[in-house]
Amino acid sequence: MKEKNLLPLPPRTLTRRQFMAWQAGTLCLAAGGLHLFPGMGNATGSVPDLAVAIGAPEAATRKAIQLLGGFGQFVKRGSRVLIKPNMSFSSPSERASNTNPEVVRTLVALCREAGAASVSVLDNPLGPAERCIEGIKEACRLDGGDIVHAVKSSRLFSPAAITRGETLKATDVMEEVLKADVLIAVPVAKSHGATGVSLSMKGMMGLIYNRGTMHRDHDLDAAIVDLASLLKPHLVVIDASRVLSTHGPGGPGLVLEPRTIIASRDMVAADALAVERFPWYGQRMKASQVRHIRLAHERKLGRMDIANLTVLEGQA
Repeated sequence: MKEKNLLPLPPRTLTRRQFMAWQAGTLCLAAGGLHLFPGMGNATGSVPDLAVAIGAPEAATRKAIQLLGGFGQFVKRGSRVLIKPNMSFSSPSERASNTNPEVVRTLVALCREAGAASVSVLDNPLGPAERCIEGIKEACRLDGGDIVHAVKSSRLFSPAAITRGETLKATDVMEEVLKADVLIAVPVAKSHGATGVSLSMKGMMGLIYNRGTMHRDHDLDAAIVDLASLLKPHLVVIDASRVLSTHGPGGPGLVLEPRTIIASRDMVAADALAVERFPWYGQRMKASQVRHIRLAHERKLGRMDIANLTVLEGQA
């Protein structure tokens, strides 16, 4: 019998030690508007594993990346950057089935400010291509540049071996991904009927030509992990300005508005934190209950043990 992705959990509680750590961190950092979460101290002052910012989409995106150590760690002058949002559905951003255009526009602006040589915003949509991308395309039309594209033609993909793949051994990947110096994943946080949630790992399916084979011919969760072993973003920015908590990935469903951005170098950790931070299907979940997140952790593609990671939070 196939494992279930998600199970109900009782409300999260804190141990006395976790509460003491939270209280000390809050007292020390309250003046600066920053909070270190229980069991996630940053005593050395090093760059955190995860950054969380709350506020309006542009301000929260900039704040999260600042907390993570700054955009200059990821994009250098002359870099060729590919940004991968969710653009699969021809629905308004208020439904939270696509990434918020303001979040994508902010990342494009940060790339410009860092001196990137080129910026492309790409996806292989499920719906009518131009209708799916029009919101983000209009938002990102900076200086007259046309940088947002739906990539559908097979001639724009090249074969790639997945050397660490256990079920998915090869796939055709967008050529622009293979040419990029920096890959930035910017998924919207949403539920998914087959995999529980769709976040940064699941979103990598939008960079390949034949995603249908992952559903038809493979164990989907295992194939997602195989693909994540090949396509590993340098930066993950999860758009949780709105969260599609039910009836994803296309909706319409229950849309929460937590006004949150999560940033990390670790796609597994980013996805895990998004799972544990918001309710899904009316319940609170553990990251380990989402099978592809658990498999990715077990295969050491990243970490889902949030309690052992440093999470820095700020108000934008």
